[in-house]
Amino acid sequence: MANISEIRVAILGFGTVGSAVAHVLQAQRFPGIRLTHIYNRGVARKRLSDRAAGLSADLVWTENVDEVLQGDVDLIVETIGGLDPMEEWLQLALRSGKHVVTANKQLIAYRAAHLLQLAREHNRALVYNAAVAGGVPVIPATLHGLQGDRITRLSGILNGTCNFMLSHMEQGAEYADVLMQAQVAGYAEADPTADVDGFDARAKLCILARAAMQVGINPDDVPAQSIRTVAAVDFQYARELGCTVRQIARAELQGDTLHARVGPMLVPKSSPIAWSHGTENMVVTTGDFGGDVVFSGHGAGGNPTAVAIVSDLLAVAHGSSSVALPVRDCAVTGEFQAPHYLRFLVRDKPGIVSAISGALTAVGANIDSILQRPGYPKDALPFVVTTEPCLTSTVAAAVEQIAKMPTMLEPPLCLQMLTDDTRG
Repeated sequence: MANISEIRVAILGFGTVGSAVAHVLQAQRFPGIRLTHIYNRGVARKRLSDRAAGLSADLVWTENVDEVLQGDVDLIVETIGGLDPMEEWLQLALRSGKHVVTANKQLIAYRAAHLLQLAREHNRALVYNAAVAGGVPVIPATLHGLQGDRITRLSGILNGTCNFMLSHMEQGAEYADVLMQAQVAGYAEADPTADVDGFDARAKLCILARAAMQVGINPDDVPAQSIRTVAAVDFQYARELGCTVRQIARAELQGDTLHARVGPMLVPKSSPIAWSHGTENMVVTTGDFGGDVVFSGHGAGGNPTAVAIVSDLLAVAHGSSSVALPVRDCAVTGEFQAPHYLRFLVRDKPGIVSAISGALTAVGANIDSILQRPGYPKDALPFVVTTEPCLTSTVAAAVEQIAKMPTMLEPPLCLQMLTDDTRG
């Protein structure tokens, strides 16, 4: 791609990821790669921070983005994130003849088609392998290693923050406590909405579906369920069912329809996905010819993401190019045929189970099991019903009616149960 003696690199953003990229470049001293510019707002403070210690004195620090976008750099590493103003900035960079490496999952999920077309028109590279799963090379693996197969299913853990939280809740902690731990550790933002409500994982799922299945989808069309309503008691009941709880991103292609959903789900302890703890990410791809392939590694934090970014940068510098296959639009639905886990918190009275059973029967859903752990007060009793496989919308219709029952103390929690035979 770039065929010059020296690649001059600029980094947009000097936060956790941007500073890690700078230090990886400084430590490795890759021949022909030179970090020349760092852009950030309030750059004087950043330049004097601990993160800047040890970097070259020759670096140009600037808070004038035009100095980078229209300057004499050859490649821009973007680590700021978001759609605005980043879309406009990266368009300008590509038009100015600069290659772009980014970990911006929202930008790629929503704007990849336009930006890739612009890059092709200007014979520049736009590489975003770091946008999914941090240091786990799942995108280049699917683009270069699995294109001989026909990938029909994706499932896995794409958000390290939620995996950190849920794997700690598995040990008995409550949501509020593990959220605070994640924030102190730097895994969760002060506003954790993108992570815990599934928007981050949803964007990554859309990017991965584009790479693996060649389908272009709008992230807003993919249902996302929050982990906020998952409690420690759910892990106790999940354990009795031979499962645990993880935030799962999943997609299955059937003809011209993609079945896709993100949210907390019960995962069998026998599944590789259940073995993922802490900030690890894990992706399982299923192909018609090659079967299942598992990718696993750390997905949160500056260093794993920086490794992926620098690897992309080196690929561009050495002229590597991604496999370019036609991407088609397709319809999206959140429907899956799956067993479901329903947890209720009730003021115990005779007839509750009968009423719940009646609501499920009315929509054509069958109860598979009922679980009630001892030791809880009758005026705040949690118990669980699991269903036989049925459509997500079918269970949702029953839950809507059950939630109106006067004995319900809070809205029922409804989670899909991931099984080997779960299908869209």
